[in-house]
Amino acid sequence: MFAVIKTGGKQYRVAADDILKIEKLAGDAGDMVEFSEVLMVGEGGDASIGAPFVDGALVTAEVVTQGRTRKIIAFKKRRRQNSRRTIGHRQHLTTVRIAEILTGGAKPKKVAAKKAAPVKKEAAPAKAKVAPKKETTPKAAPKAAAPKADIIDDIKLIGGVGPALEKKLNGAGIKSLKEIAKMSAKKMATLDEELKLGGRTEREEWIEQAKELLAGKPPRAKTDQKAAAAKK
Repeated sequence: MFAVIKTGGKQYRVAADDILKIEKLAGDAGDMVEFSEVLMVGEGGDASIGAPFVDGALVTAEVVTQGRTRKIIAFKKRRRQNSRRTIGHRQHLTTVRIAEILTGGAKPKKVAAKKAAPVKKEAAPAKAKVAPKKETTPKAAPKAAAPKADIIDDIKLIGGVGPALEKKLNGAGIKSLKEIAKMSAKKMATLDEELKLGGRTEREEWIEQAKELLAGKPPRAKTDQKAAAAKK
């Protein structure tokens, strides 16, 4: 006896003990599934054709495994648009073994097992109320740590002095802010001319910046440096 069943939008011709792969069905290995949409059932020329399904016909099957097909690669390219897209897809499938083909409203010998209802978790015992904590006076914020000596003597804190210019100054014997702060305007102008800085030391007030940094003031912002240059 054979039957034609419909599942997953497809039709399959099956007989007892046939193994086939169909669109994924819910269930684990060993579970029984039923196919009630039977389009044709019978044997040889005595087959009954449904309209669309055969009344009282039923096909049962046992779930063998749950798996997936091989990967299919979909590649899309749009010419002269610098557009490419690659997508991989693996379809989920269920492998079943046909157990019985029943007609006339007969009941299957092996019925699909009903899943047990989930066990409700017992409510946790109510926690004892805890007395609110007493408010404590906020602690005073810690004082800012004094600036370190190596940060004060870093000539790169002067606006516009980077690693390249620091290397030039070191070559000229200038390695700390203290040395710049002690320089006179005439000596600074000579240094500016030797290093070919184009009056940069005077415009950006290097001597004043060095004195401010040694006094503990923060480095000047770029806007302050532009304002000082505009005054010149």
